[in-house]
Amino acid sequence: MHYWIGNTGHLAILTSFITALVATFAYVKASQNTLEASSWQRFARYSFYAHAVAVVTVVVSLYWIIYNHYYEYHYAWDNSSRSLPAYYVISSFWQDQEGSFLLWIFWLAMIGLTLIAYFGKSKNEGKVRFEAPTMAVFGLVQAFLCSMILGVVIPGLEMKIGSSPFLLLREAHPEWPVWALKPNFIPEDGNGLNPLLQNPWMVIHPPTLFLGYALTLVPFAFCIAGLWRKEYKSWIKPALPWTALGSLILGVGIMMGAIWAYETLNFGGYWNWDPVENGIYVPWLVLVAALHTLIIYQTNKSTLKISSILIIAQFILILYATFMTRSGILGNASVHSFTDLGLSGQLLIYLLTFTVGAIALLAWRWKDIPSSDKEISTYSREFWIFCGATVICLAAFQVIATTSIPVYNALVANFGIKSNLALPADQVKHYTDFQLWFFVVIVILNAIGQYFWWGKVKTEQKATAVENEVLVTRGMSFNLGPWEVFSTPLMITLMLTAILLVAMQMGAWNWVYIVLLLAAVFSLVINFSTILTVLKGKWQLSGGAVSHIGVALMLVGILFSSGYSKIVSQNKSGLIIFNSKEVDTKENVENQLLWMNQPQQLDKYLVTYKGQFIEARDVPGYLPKSSVELIENDFHAVAKQDIVKDGKTYHKKGDTLAVFPENTYYEVEYRQQDGKIFSLYPRVQVNPRMGNAVSPSIRHELTRDVYTHITDAPMPNQEKQWSPTETQSVSVGDTLILNDYVAIFRGIEPIRQVDGIELGPQDAAVQAQIDVFDKSGRSVPIKPTYFIKDRTVGLKAATSDELGLRIQLAQIDPKTGLFSFNINTTQRDYIVMKAIEKPHINLLWIGTGLLVVGMFLSTTRRFKESK
Repeated sequence: MHYWIGNTGHLAILTSFITALVATFAYVKASQNTLEASSWQRFARYSFYAHAVAVVTVVVSLYWIIYNHYYEYHYAWDNSSRSLPAYYVISSFWQDQEGSFLLWIFWLAMIGLTLIAYFGKSKNEGKVRFEAPTMAVFGLVQAFLCSMILGVVIPGLEMKIGSSPFLLLREAHPEWPVWALKPNFIPEDGNGLNPLLQNPWMVIHPPTLFLGYALTLVPFAFCIAGLWRKEYKSWIKPALPWTALGSLILGVGIMMGAIWAYETLNFGGYWNWDPVENGIYVPWLVLVAALHTLIIYQTNKSTLKISSILIIAQFILILYATFMTRSGILGNASVHSFTDLGLSGQLLIYLLTFTVGAIALLAWRWKDIPSSDKEISTYSREFWIFCGATVICLAAFQVIATTSIPVYNALVANFGIKSNLALPADQVKHYTDFQLWFFVVIVILNAIGQYFWWGKVKTEQKATAVENEVLVTRGMSFNLGPWEVFSTPLMITLMLTAILLVAMQMGAWNWVYIVLLLAAVFSLVINFSTILTVLKGKWQLSGGAVSHIGVALMLVGILFSSGYSKIVSQNKSGLIIFNSKEVDTKENVENQLLWMNQPQQLDKYLVTYKGQFIEARDVPGYLPKSSVELIENDFHAVAKQDIVKDGKTYHKKGDTLAVFPENTYYEVEYRQQDGKIFSLYPRVQVNPRMGNAVSPSIRHELTRDVYTHITDAPMPNQEKQWSPTETQSVSVGDTLILNDYVAIFRGIEPIRQVDGIELGPQDAAVQAQIDVFDKSGRSVPIKPTYFIKDRTVGLKAATSDELGLRIQLAQIDPKTGLFSFNINTTQRDYIVMKAIEKPHINLLWIGTGLLVVGMFLSTTRRFKESK
């Protein structure tokens, strides 16, 4: 037993909670204009330093327990195992609620230290004044978060506060009978990390996302500090770069999650509009809208009130998303949500405290917040940016209004009312139908906004009002020469759109898609034009234009990869593959049944299922499953033959090698019309936590992805059901009738090696040569073995998964020359798979990259300007 580390961790949690409260109190006192304010501020800083040390101690303690496999602790036992590679041990840390809360707390502590250093170095008295109220908000949020992992029960009230990650296994499961017999029982191994999370993206996606969560607090805290101190304008400047940074990091975290979903889940895309996905998407949208209104304020001192509302809203929505995903209120509506640890009441208090407090403060100060009487010209960039921010907020509202249906139902149920509201059956279609049009408008508005800015820059360069008028109205006037007409953004957009449609050979002309493409191309043209202007010595200004180009490219990528995707695995045979009312009838049309080694022509590919494979930890690629013998309840296997890859021998026959036993890969070979061949390995995963799960395999090409996943297959963990044994006796050259096949017994040959048997000098072995012919006339050899070792007869059956046959040479009669074979049959190996071509999906990833680059440029610029 390693009680010391758990006690250390638990003591550190208590310390972090108490120091957060102390820091909050001290910063509140420091916010008051008293003579002792500076003393309180010093004390508050030391309290927060102590808090940060305590948080780091908690993190180190928990990781120490997981890394060293201390399975007497429930968290380590429930989330890790000895078989996990080191990088996935890290992922175990944040698999469960307590660890993910701790990750959030850790980032907030680090950001808090950064802010203290930022305020400490600043010589601007105005900025320094913001430290106390800003950090008071930080301390209070940390106190609430630390309470979520406190794990204490208030005596007398029997009220549980938080769930500790340092709970012993016997405390978490006191009902287990083993404690009566062995009070110090420690399991040999843990449950392991959810196999679906064993993906490289899951090592970096959660830390990035929770860093984004943590960063949303910074502008919120600045805003509250501004309202608190009645300095309604001063908070904008320091809050702006942090808002940009939060938008960048949260956006990157969301994109990482989308890429993980694309590579790991089998819904055929990267975004499934799952309530948990929506829960983080909505705050990000509002944060991006807030970033734009803050930029407007920087320019013309308007939108101060709306900026305050949006900054508060984005943080409240983060808390709301936390409540939805961790309270259990989503039930079965999301595969991503956590189970309720009995903390829903605590989460609700957390949400209501900051919601009511922030709204009440804003309402109290509302009349005093200055507003600008200056009208924003419709010919200004700010007007169109404001319109764009408004549409972004509408898009966020549409998503959260529908996603909150389980919350509405739970709310009215508290009043004894039964609600029949339900989430949309086809969530992807529901959300896409709305979001598509919102984003068409958004990209048009951002293009118009940039266009007017571009016009302004050009005007300043030429310094003539007349030219300004020409530039601003260019593209809309009919009083232009032929060349000017064809060089206007509108004409360039129309021509490029037409060229794209023809060049990309889009057969289906859908007016909705064409409108979306027009809007995206318009944005690309305008923003590229802006960059060409900005590039003249003003790189630092190009962040917005690069980001908008990224968004436009993302839209084009989404349009082509989703709107023009093609089902390759069209089932034209009329075969009913799924005969269940629960399965959509279109699945029978879009899926193809493939028998092992039986090629099928699917669209322009000749596709063949080649068999099952497994992944070894130290061998590149995949190994035929038949080449190893898996060790039950272990992550090792014994090599049945030499493991050789690209001429290098990784393991000799009989060696033990580490594998990923929960994953079975199915090789699907694609032969193209030009003779080129490639193979994909979609995966079926035995996943006790979430049920058996399938993951796609994707071939990435320059102009398309070929996406393939298994829809149905014999489960790897199921025992085969063999028919009763049938015995046939034949002579050499005779024919065997084997269920659906005909076979010819060619004879026997002596051998000296039998798998798993060591033959001595006096021992003997023979191998029967049987050629089995399938319906196409193709021959498949089967070679059962008969051996005599130490005067004892041994039989080694030969099995063909391809034919569903097991043949055993049971008896040899030298007098009659007859050979007796025991024959069993079973289901032939097969898969049902769906294959989809996703054209030009790389535009989505390129656009994502540009969005990140643009936001990074913008963030860097804002930080420089805030000094």
